[in-house]
Amino acid sequence: MKILVTGASGFIGSFIVEEALKRGFDTWAAVRKSSSRAFLQDERIHLIELNLSSEEQLKQQLRDHQFDYVVHAAGVTKCLHKEDFYRINTEGTKNLVRALTALQMPLRRFVYISSLSIMGAIREEQPYQEIRESDEAQPNTAYGLSKLKAEQWLDTQSIPYVILRPTGVYGPRERDYFMMAKSIQSHIDFAVGFRQQDITFVYVTDVVQAVFLAMEKGQTGRRYFLSDGEVYQSTTFSDLIHRELGNPWWIRITAPLWLLRIITFCGEYIAHLTGKVTALNNDKYNIMRQRNWRCDIEPARQELGYQPQVKLEEGVRRSIQWYKENGWL
Repeated sequence: MKILVTGASGFIGSFIVEEALKRGFDTWAAVRKSSSRAFLQDERIHLIELNLSSEEQLKQQLRDHQFDYVVHAAGVTKCLHKEDFYRINTEGTKNLVRALTALQMPLRRFVYISSLSIMGAIREEQPYQEIRESDEAQPNTAYGLSKLKAEQWLDTQSIPYVILRPTGVYGPRERDYFMMAKSIQSHIDFAVGFRQQDITFVYVTDVVQAVFLAMEKGQTGRRYFLSDGEVYQSTTFSDLIHRELGNPWWIRITAPLWLLRIITFCGEYIAHLTGKVTALNNDKYNIMRQRNWRCDIEPARQELGYQPQVKLEEGVRRSIQWYKENGWL
């Protein structure tokens, strides 16, 4: 079986490539010329350069291949300009699917990695309820909207697609949650908002598990939320990191939302002046102020046989150990 993984040099994509090799797939990793190959060193990996911004170039780059499965993990989570989210996350998906369709690729399954962020801040009245597939998506970030638009466009296509919507994905190689570990190592823990925040997480290998289950059992057109099946409070993640770092002295700062609004506004302004992407942007403000990240993973359990293997305590332990062993911490 031949599989193509886009975004293969990235956090989630590199783990999907590794699992495909373990399962004996003829594995092709889609990269850009500028992509790091740090996590794509296995000699069994076939590298292929794809330009997702051009349907015509994709046709040329893919014309000599016949893939059984495509896992589309390529995308961006932060950009300098809002239109870049749509250019990469939405239009890039369209270009890839159009090229595959034009080449009459005999796909068994196209798995699209979306996000819980497409739902936005819903079911925010306490006590919080699980976000379900039947709820109306109301994305409150440019990232979430770009992913939703890609999902909606896929609904108009004839390919056998399945959509996965993971909540916050963490694990070795991940860089955004890693910044929290760096902050705690520097003796500062920063949280935002005083109203209860219910947070969910999913360890990267559980997302990978769901990808291969979706390839095998996923129903065309279905969306599946992914988490580890538990709900945590806003301090749980930082408490676990603190413990794994040996309990260094720290100052825990909980800031009001209006202060975060000022910080992210300034961060985005500076980013536009310098031309450098920052995590302190308007999307980040909306993500951090959202209080309810519960989601219903029962359809994934029932239809795919998805069973999360790594709870947060173990996942944080593995992550911090990897960061230490690889010189990140």
